[in-house]
Amino acid sequence: MKKVNIGVIGLGVMGQMLALNMKRNNFRVAGLDLDKAKVKNFEKITKDAPGFSDAGDFLDALEKPRRIMIMVPAGPPVDAVLDSIAPKLEPKDLLIDGGNTHYTDTGRRAAKLEALGVVYIGAGVSGGQYGALWGPSIMPGGQPEAWELVKPVFEAIAAKVDGEACVAHLGPGGAGHYVKMVHNGIEYGDMQLIAETYDFLRRGAGLTAAELHTVFAEWNDGELESYLIEITRDIFAKIDDETGKPLVDVILDEAKQKGTGKWTSQDALDLGAATPTINAAVEARILSAIKGERVKASKTFSGPTESIKEDRDILIADVRAALYAAKIISYAQGFALLKAASAEYEYKLNLATIAKIWRGGCIIRAGFLNDIRRVFDQNPHLVNLLMAPEFGKAVEERQGALRRVIGLAVAHGIPVPAFSSAIAYFDAYRSARMPANLTQAQRDYFGAHTYRRLDKEGSFHTEWVNLSKGEG
Repeated sequence: MKKVNIGVIGLGVMGQMLALNMKRNNFRVAGLDLDKAKVKNFEKITKDAPGFSDAGDFLDALEKPRRIMIMVPAGPPVDAVLDSIAPKLEPKDLLIDGGNTHYTDTGRRAAKLEALGVVYIGAGVSGGQYGALWGPSIMPGGQPEAWELVKPVFEAIAAKVDGEACVAHLGPGGAGHYVKMVHNGIEYGDMQLIAETYDFLRRGAGLTAAELHTVFAEWNDGELESYLIEITRDIFAKIDDETGKPLVDVILDEAKQKGTGKWTSQDALDLGAATPTINAAVEARILSAIKGERVKASKTFSGPTESIKEDRDILIADVRAALYAAKIISYAQGFALLKAASAEYEYKLNLATIAKIWRGGCIIRAGFLNDIRRVFDQNPHLVNLLMAPEFGKAVEERQGALRRVIGLAVAHGIPVPAFSSAIAYFDAYRSARMPANLTQAQRDYFGAHTYRRLDKEGSFHTEWVNLSKGEG
């Protein structure tokens, strides 16, 4: 048998779809899975790609240096694969983890494998099974020599926008998985903003699913054009076969999560980077999970009427402007986190490149990522997306709509945590003076933590009470 160009370990849906994508792009591919049923199905759908359940036979089928992509669940399963495969490899063989792995695990594994002479890449892959088959966004990080080994494959199978592949080597160690983690955090924020838009228009303005379909279809032809707006449009048009109702109306309101949004929030806190919209989205999913408590609370507590007595067309226009402004603010938080992480972890991330590879294939792909790429190309040292004139102006022009929508939502008892966090971030960012001076005074009062002054250099402490008299 002629040697194959690349192997895939883990023949679930994503592994199979990536293998088919590779095959369609003229790479010979083999698969490995301990589940013989999956191996059989892999050979069936790929028609002539060999499948194996024995690691030795699988490795013998690969050309050297071997290129192997691991598509198993993140965590211990990846370590199990590495522990079983790595001792059988030769120097310069390449292993690629294509799962949703935490970036610290990727860095740890890369160091361990480097000692064996095996090169390693942590590659975030976004786009779901459709993207895996027809072109995902791929975010690899690892040694430069590892990238050169897989570059022809990844550039061939990745999504294309304006002829450019949505893949690039992003940096060392866990850089690729870090960027994928932040991608998912931004995705959480995007999805929550859209969910709040839906809730506001449904509860507040009384729009039906059919009317929401029309609204989102119109929005997707303008500045809000994106994959998430597009699929939301389609969701509102889907009718449930059993009840004849819009399917969205019969789906339980409990949102699940795999943890990548939470990881983003946790790392942002560790770095001291503010990501309140992502945090609000994570918290909204947590609140959604306590369905039983919420049902009981709805019968216990009263609130204002949800119906908003405003002109519907004006309301829809305001929500559209508010959503775009909040979306910019949310992306600004995500890119600011990437900038902070790049410095802290020495990733040397190119934010323009990240915006470029997010334009296609991934879940947060959107038309305005072209503009984000351009502003970071023009000014790689831009401290915050809001400081780019075109984005700052876009938010300034729409902040009135954002404030009106939030005000109406609060007045009518409709929760909008992501929208509220977005305007709070904007207002804090544009404040030359915040009340942190009082916070520092409090810290110094109860803990002698000291403070700095506006009028002189140095660190100061005040004896706020007379301790000898037992005050305080």
